[in-house]
Amino acid sequence: MKISHSWLTQYLNVSKTPDEISKILTSIGLEVESLEAKETIKGGLAGVVVGEVLTCEKHPDADKLSLTTVNVGVDQPLSIVCGAPNVAKGQKVLVATVGAKLYFNDQEIVIKKAKLRGQLSEGMICAEDELGLGDSHDGIMVLPADAPVGMPAADYLRIEKDYQYEIGLTPNRIDAASHYGVARDLAAYLTYHESPVKANLPDVSNFKVDNNTLPIPVEVLNTEACPRYCGITINGVKVAPSPEWLQKRLRSIGLNPINNVVDVTNFVLHEVGQPLHAFDADAIKGNKVIVRTMPEGTPFVTLDGVERKLSADDLMICNESEPMCIAGVFGGLHSGVTEKTTKVFLESACFNPVYVRKTGRRHDLHTDASFRFERGTDPNITVWALKRAALLIKEVAGGTISSEIVDVNSGPVNHFEVDFNIHRAWSLIGKQIPEVDIERILEGLEIRVLKKNGQQWLLGVPTYRVDVRREADVVEDILRIYGYNNVEIGAKVNGTLSYTKKPDSLQMQNIVSDYLSSNGFAEIMCNSLTKGGYYEGLATFPEVNSVKILNPLSNELNVLRQTLLFGGLESIQRNINFRNLNLKHYEFGNCYVFKPEVKSQKPLDKYSEHFSIGIWLTGDNIKEHWMTKPERQNFYHLKGYVHSILSRFGFSIDRIEASEAPGDIYAYGLTYKAQGKHLVTYGMVSPEILRQFDIKTEVFFAEIMWLPLMDMIAESKIQYQELPKFPEVRRDLALLIDSSVKYEQIRKLAFETERKLLKSVNLFDVYQGKNIPEGKKSYAISYILQDESKTLTDEQIDRTMKRLIDVYVRELGAQIR
Repeated sequence: MKISHSWLTQYLNVSKTPDEISKILTSIGLEVESLEAKETIKGGLAGVVVGEVLTCEKHPDADKLSLTTVNVGVDQPLSIVCGAPNVAKGQKVLVATVGAKLYFNDQEIVIKKAKLRGQLSEGMICAEDELGLGDSHDGIMVLPADAPVGMPAADYLRIEKDYQYEIGLTPNRIDAASHYGVARDLAAYLTYHESPVKANLPDVSNFKVDNNTLPIPVEVLNTEACPRYCGITINGVKVAPSPEWLQKRLRSIGLNPINNVVDVTNFVLHEVGQPLHAFDADAIKGNKVIVRTMPEGTPFVTLDGVERKLSADDLMICNESEPMCIAGVFGGLHSGVTEKTTKVFLESACFNPVYVRKTGRRHDLHTDASFRFERGTDPNITVWALKRAALLIKEVAGGTISSEIVDVNSGPVNHFEVDFNIHRAWSLIGKQIPEVDIERILEGLEIRVLKKNGQQWLLGVPTYRVDVRREADVVEDILRIYGYNNVEIGAKVNGTLSYTKKPDSLQMQNIVSDYLSSNGFAEIMCNSLTKGGYYEGLATFPEVNSVKILNPLSNELNVLRQTLLFGGLESIQRNINFRNLNLKHYEFGNCYVFKPEVKSQKPLDKYSEHFSIGIWLTGDNIKEHWMTKPERQNFYHLKGYVHSILSRFGFSIDRIEASEAPGDIYAYGLTYKAQGKHLVTYGMVSPEILRQFDIKTEVFFAEIMWLPLMDMIAESKIQYQELPKFPEVRRDLALLIDSSVKYEQIRKLAFETERKLLKSVNLFDVYQGKNIPEGKKSYAISYILQDESKTLTDEQIDRTMKRLIDVYVRELGAQIR
């Protein structure tokens, strides 16, 4: 959102610099993303001065050029070759001196000393268009005789310098989506921190109805969608370009002027945040305005010339026979103000945000008006805005106000009441702000204290603060005006060490986050909305299980995600496109599932969500270095991170059930379960999936199910025991087995065969190739044996290893190498 500094100060008498205001606005939640100096004329005419033509003679070698000497207020007059037909001795003119920069047809021109047909030229006598002051190029600008020689053109022409704030407005702060709204918030800050000051609206007390020659009645058939609708007519207007002051105001925030009537509606919109719409009154058939919905599929041509099919839920502004405008969103092609318009019907309304939002999304229409209506406008400013606009139209376009104000509403809208407790506020803020300070802040925010009962207050919130509906909202308002930086962080932190049966999920997340971040991972946050096409043809995440959005923003965001995988791949794709190739990402997030097979009277029973951790690896694990060779990320790097996380939470990897990961998602990988609950699936992402993202490198992905993890942590019991007094023993086996045999089968058989002495099993080498029969592979496996009550004898060790060999030969057909 763009805010002009000079426009802002029309509503608030403040002497602070733009930079100071920028810092204040950011501190109170209206973050200034940029502050830029703006001039009404690009470059500010720097280097252009008033001059006087002392002599003017024909160029000896060019019929259309003149040789002049011009006094610009320095010791020696300048010699300038001029091609204008109207240049003459004695004229006061505007001269661009050497080094000046002009912007002609958006091209920068730097004035230099030059020779034109052999004659020296030390500047340029300028025409209107060369300076950006107009379109005329018929000749040079001739100034009045009293123009002071040597005066900078910027001073003579009173070129204004302005500053433009680019504010990153958050969705909840629609009350500040205008110059007056920003001024009002700034006044609240200054009132508390410095001295009382108030933002003032322009005076409309001189508004009066001139006659009643053009009454247009209004009928609202859908009061839910339109709780308030106001209108007035203005007769005898002359549509023309706006005066300079109005054009400057609009250009200061990046808007192009259209005509005086439309420009006034845009001006009031950005002045106070109330959208208006001007209709050509002659286009209102039947001389009546009806606010209603139309039958499904009704064709309507909008202002951009596109024919759209209306929904039965689209609120329309109609005449007696046809729709004229999509309420709060976009005007119609045939009812707007044109250069032929002489009668205007001016609309100022309050529309239901839900209706406007759905209509805007349905037709992919997003305007300055819909931006405000979608978030909620103040129903109590509609009449003021109508008066303000009507007076301005009379001022810039003439005419007479030719009807009473029509105000159709569903009843008065009073302030919103909020219960507020001082002690709870202190608890949320983390500091006991004195009550008198809280009252001063509330007063500055125009929030009234209606009643006090000890620490319990009843507050009245103004109608323009549509975002303040809870006690916590009031506390946030108090804190942002008081200043977040004024809440001290104590040097002493109090805490307790305790063990509870149910783990704190957020604390566990922090543990995982700290572990991954300290190992070089970057946390990402992806959109829960994703592309439904990702799930087409998948068995692991069937398309039928996707939660579909009824009114999606686009086909790229039409379902809720079933897995974190695809959002992370989008992030990897973007990074790779920017040549950031070595990536380690993780994300915490919810996934959503629709189960159409569930039979229930409650529709929500068909939907479920689960919280997961996603981990992605791609590129180099070890970068190229003169001492080391680069090493690519691989499956075992990912496996190590997964095992570390599970081990950190007390899971014994040797007691987890492992199976192959789904083949439609992974080229290869593993799924871990414990007590029948799915814990994690990880592996290398299938090339078919990577091709959808144009990713040509290997990507390794793990998804950990958070809730089962938390449940099992809660159920697990911590047991303590002395460190073993007796040594452990390692024995290795080299097994020649069929290629189809998995390591998991070997590991599982080992623990089933020896439950007491066997502590761990580890695969440390796999070989296939020369000297190994086709269809076979060699596994080198280590076994750690330990008896916690005595030292193991060679006889016990040999007996244990023989039992393991026998079971491998019998169950797996293994050969001992």
